[in-house]
Amino acid sequence: MTESTIERTFTERELQQYDGRRGKPVYIAYDGIVYDVSAAALWRTGQHQDLHFSGVDLTRSLRKAPHGAEVFSRPGVRAVGRLI
Repeated sequence: MTESTIERTFTERELQQYDGRRGKPVYIAYDGIVYDVSAAALWRTGQHQDLHFSGVDLTRSLRKAPHGAEVFSRPGVRAVGRLI
């Protein structure tokens, strides 16, 4: 799925449900795109490096990260929708 073919949309409230608990997948948002990071080793618990929680928009947080947006093209990360 490419960014131009993403059809599902999420509100921030809907995104919060995808926190890896209760059998739900682990989703995060960045720059208006919602990503499934369930298969990414550093997100399997629903928390990343004891700093970031899933189910939220991490656009601002990424500015402080030791990496850039290239992490969203790594294996185990896939776009699943748009944040509205």
